[in-house]
Amino acid sequence: MKLPVTIHQARLGAENFKVIRPARPLPHAVLVDRDLRLNLCLDQESAQHIGALWTLAATSPRALIHLPLRATQPGAQTLDLVLLHHSRQFAPSRWKDVRRRLPPGRPRTITLPDAPLTDEPETDPGTRHHRENRDRFHQHLHAETLFMTGSAKLFKETTNRFSALAQHTPTPPTTHHCTAFHSTDGTLTPTAREIHIELGPR
Repeated sequence: MKLPVTIHQARLGAENFKVIRPARPLPHAVLVDRDLRLNLCLDQESAQHIGALWTLAATSPRALIHLPLRATQPGAQTLDLVLLHHSRQFAPSRWKDVRRRLPPGRPRTITLPDAPLTDEPETDPGTRHHRENRDRFHQHLHAETLFMTGSAKLFKETTNRFSALAQHTPTPPTTHHCTAFHSTDGTLTPTAREIHIELGPR
């Protein structure tokens, strides 16, 4: 798959930060903070792009993958999304300063594998719930941005949730296509909130 992106470099103190964004806005995707849970509403094209960016997060451990999803929606708080590998050890409290220093990005097209990134089966949910399992997404909320931090393996295993949605044609109100990250599937830490992902029309 060919993924058009823009690559931004920002310097903050002695550190240099690489931020990757989709080349074009995703106008039909919005992440809404519902207090008890988070809702990600998208169309087929957005599902495909977010799945590709999810894959990119697995293969780019030094970069911050930024999805500008904030939109005007009366009565709701909308958020951006940043995906990053846990080894980056980025403090979300620094994001506002990094974001402010980002110059215009350099356009680039990244080639992603069409086949799954790994032949390993998805981790058994029972194993995920074992108390020794620490391979889960950590969430942080800062500067109107949700940070999803995890391992390459976890990003690889969960990217198919978006590609599966992208294969459906929504025909509301009779058909409902959705997926979720929630406590019962073992992909989130106990303090993280469920993310309900719903496919809808443009």
